[in-house]
Amino acid sequence: MALKKKPVTGMKDILPAEMQIRDYVTNQIKETYQSFGFSQIETPCVEHIENLTSKQGGDNEKLIFKILKRGEKLNLETAQSEADLVDGGLRYDLTLPLSRYYANNAASLPSPFKALQMGSVWRADRPQKGRFRQFVQCDIDILGDATPMAEIELILATTTALGKICRGETFFVRINDRNILKAMALYAGFPEEFTEQVFITLDKLDKIGMEGVQTELRENGFSEDSIERYSQLLSGIADGSDGVRRLGETLRGVLPDGVAENLAYIMDTVQEAMADDTHCRLVFDPNLVRGMGYYTGTIFEVAVEGLGYSVAGGGRYDKMIGKFTGMDTPACGFSIGFERIVGMLMDAGFTVPGSETKQAYLYEKGLSQEALAAVLKEAMEARKGGARILVAQMNKNKKFQKEQLTKEGYTEFKEFYREALKK
Repeated sequence: MALKKKPVTGMKDILPAEMQIRDYVTNQIKETYQSFGFSQIETPCVEHIENLTSKQGGDNEKLIFKILKRGEKLNLETAQSEADLVDGGLRYDLTLPLSRYYANNAASLPSPFKALQMGSVWRADRPQKGRFRQFVQCDIDILGDATPMAEIELILATTTALGKICRGETFFVRINDRNILKAMALYAGFPEEFTEQVFITLDKLDKIGMEGVQTELRENGFSEDSIERYSQLLSGIADGSDGVRRLGETLRGVLPDGVAENLAYIMDTVQEAMADDTHCRLVFDPNLVRGMGYYTGTIFEVAVEGLGYSVAGGGRYDKMIGKFTGMDTPACGFSIGFERIVGMLMDAGFTVPGSETKQAYLYEKGLSQEALAAVLKEAMEARKGGARILVAQMNKNKKFQKEQLTKEGYTEFKEFYREALKK
């Protein structure tokens, strides 16, 4: 039987042109985040299955690539449940592995700890355009800092990185707090035990509109009075820090003290720090939900003007590390949608700026050993000066060969023949 040449469903081969852009984006992100004091770490791609199924990953826990036990531990004949067969899985994000990493290594790390992590994650999702089962995530997290400085630093670092990569684009940072979401639902009269169900419906607002949200809430059995009060509350909120403060006054009694002022402080400080940046705007969005169940406070997303999706997102998750240690640890993170950024650049025909000129030395078939050595020596000398040189044998269809090399970024060609040297 012939071997299969196509990748496994949901995976993809990355060609050189895309790889060049991916390397550029990676380097821009790393350099920016390191300039903000973040330290790069790495966690294993395989996690304990108990960690991955601990009800902290939301719907992602339904998409785990599970790994069978190995050797003598795997006994198909005596297995009575999945637990007898599986002991690990591929990570579905970088946040849960980071929490385990910090719980295991906190004594050797500074406090607060500013972590930078980039790597592949895997989800057994339904493949579609722009969505794969293996993809890269890029996270920064601040662990051990309960102050709003964590959110401020994360927003500034992320928007700085995006501004370098996507020059000329206008970004909107949408910000909210899970405590405000809950308080709004309680203020409207929704039962506390059903607030998460309300949030799931609210999260569809961009797709189905307010009428669609109201219809779904009715279908879920909620009272007309609560739906009407909730809709009026949502429609009357300003998108700046003053809007946050006014909403805090409205929700007094159901919103914990200090939450609104904390969020307004973050917004005011970030906006003052970004005063010279005309391509980035911070807005309060009371409709922002963020689907992950582990968020405990501030949540945020970044959208690019004209695109129908976010390119970064994150929030505060103060309870996750405590699942490992028994003691809650303040934690907040922001993740750039690496694959979306790369896809956006490729669709725009992006060319990596400032890259060195790529030259191709093409030599004729049958070139003598002495002549070939001279070509290689010339290439070695050019490389010492920083040039990028490809040495390759000339194909019969030289025109097609050059066209293919041009697609890979080669702009200069030098040809070597048996009889004489020609350019």
